[in-house]
Amino acid sequence: MRVTASVRVVLAAALAAGALSACGADEEGLRYARDYSHYEPLGVVGFPTSESLRITQQLVWRLADGGAGELESLAADPDGEGADGEIEKTAQHWIQAFRKGAGGRVTAEFYDEGSVRQFVVVYFHDTAQIKGFLVLLTGDTGEDGWRVAMREPDPAEAAAAPEWVPEAPGGLGSRTPR
Repeated sequence: MRVTASVRVVLAAALAAGALSACGADEEGLRYARDYSHYEPLGVVGFPTSESLRITQQLVWRLADGGAGELESLAADPDGEGADGEIEKTAQHWIQAFRKGAGGRVTAEFYDEGSVRQFVVVYFHDTAQIKGFLVLLTGDTGEDGWRVAMREPDPAEAAAAPEWVPEAPGGLGSRTPR
């Protein structure tokens, strides 16, 4: 059977449409790939899981973008109490404090093992700022994925680094002090 050029064009168009609709289903994956290619690579110290690394990268990218709503979408509500604006305030304060640094060279240090939660310290090299936060699996059995604990509505608290964090990545061997 001989296939005409017009049939080939129709088949190619159908294949392309199918591929595009499949890609549309994974819009989050496409955005992650685009973001990954548009931002400075994140330096990594310690032992992240693939998902704790992914949520940390997204946090840094959303800080650099400066969109509070986008940053809030990464937040966890580990207590299930609603937080009465704490997440929104935290996102705004984190953006005010770290947006400039997030646009430059950044290193993330992942503390302890990260099967269900991991403490992360982010070093913003261009501004010499340091920020620590917790990433964790959310939902009853982790089905909601990895999120960031964002409960720092006070601007001073939101901009502060934990007292025990070293001034440079790797200073504690990626282990929290006991």
